[in-house]
Amino acid sequence: MHRYQPGSGDRQRILQDLGLDSVDQLFSTIPEEVRVGELALPLGMAEEEVRRLFRQWANTNVTAEDRVSFLGGGVYRHLAPAVMDAVLSRAEFFTAYTPYQPEVSQGTLQAIFEFQTYVCLLSEMPVANASLYDGATAVVEAVLMAARQRPGKGKVFVSQLLHPDALRTLQTYAEAAGLALVELPWDDRGRTDCSAVVPGEAVAVVVQSPNFLGVVEDLRAVKAAAGEAPAVHVVLEATSLGVLAPGGRFGFDVVCGDLQAFGLPPSFGGPHVGFLATRMENLRQLPGRLVGQTVDVDGQRAFVLTLSTREQHIRRAKATSNICTNHSLMALAVTVVLSLLGKKGVRQLALASHSKAEYLKGRLATLAPKVRLAFPQSPTYNEFLLLHPEPEALLQRLAEEGILGGVATGALAPYLPTGFLVAVTERNTKQEMDCFLDALGRLA
Repeated sequence: MHRYQPGSGDRQRILQDLGLDSVDQLFSTIPEEVRVGELALPLGMAEEEVRRLFRQWANTNVTAEDRVSFLGGGVYRHLAPAVMDAVLSRAEFFTAYTPYQPEVSQGTLQAIFEFQTYVCLLSEMPVANASLYDGATAVVEAVLMAARQRPGKGKVFVSQLLHPDALRTLQTYAEAAGLALVELPWDDRGRTDCSAVVPGEAVAVVVQSPNFLGVVEDLRAVKAAAGEAPAVHVVLEATSLGVLAPGGRFGFDVVCGDLQAFGLPPSFGGPHVGFLATRMENLRQLPGRLVGQTVDVDGQRAFVLTLSTREQHIRRAKATSNICTNHSLMALAVTVVLSLLGKKGVRQLALASHSKAEYLKGRLATLAPKVRLAFPQSPTYNEFLLLHPEPEALLQRLAEEGILGGVATGALAPYLPTGFLVAVTERNTKQEMDCFLDALGRLA
């Protein structure tokens, strides 16, 4: 709330020009059920009284920082160093716009260039573009890129264990692009069954690893099943790349996904930052833009927009994407975090998350049959599925004890096993995990 609200003269003039009688009339197309409505503020309250009331309301919000949290399902709570916020708060970054003029945008261009470099290191791919919106749109861009290179192939073989949000986004774009999605089921180990893939008919084969149920996919087997068709490795828990080999090592054509896990707080589900890395031969098919390094007339290192295949810059018919912006500020945050961690730090963070998850999994096995691990023999990173007949009710009971126990699968997709996903990161303590185990034992 602003401490000073100007008079209503401007508002009345705007309404008059629009031919409206009130602000309520302006917003009449918004459904009643999603409107906030009138705030319960008595007339004539003093400024300090209003502020005090708003603080009281704000204090009723519950966040993952206020509770024992094992939430995951595509959004993860990892360490966010204070340096990251300090860099982001600098005016030259948070007021920066698209760096059309390299002579006055060297800092922004360098930050994007370094982001691309880190993506290449994580994915083990030779080239990456500037950031995308999020993991879901990164998957779409990867598939559309493959479709441009394989005209006449109309089937996208996609794992059902792709995050449901990403799968729905891909379904929306695929319908408009005339692509048929062939959904691949999973086997009794919780891994994607690629036996239905027909490489000669495929635009692409899309698999997430770790998949939505937390199981690490056999990427070597996926690539073998894809044959000559482009294989796309989707990563939504990016810290897993500290211990798990990416698709680039197995000959995948694209590694894409979301880097939210590197320092970006959950924040009610966003904003995120998508990434896409690929082979060098796909360079001119990359969506968005690419920052490159060169030298200026004095021989000094300089950065420029090397490739910009957006419809803002070229004819629409030749554009590789209709998305004309990116999450540059979030990409900068991820770049700061990765620069602080370094290779060793990324691995240590991943090992900490994995080892704590394994501790909790081992202890949870003793609670059967109240709750059961869905795939006890399959490898996982830091997230796994617990089976329970009434997950929503159980999670509500846990929440009443101050524990955010996980994400119910039924809330996201009806075809998934009935249960809830539990995510463990380096931020979860042994005390928190033991508290969770005790509560499950009593409440499940």
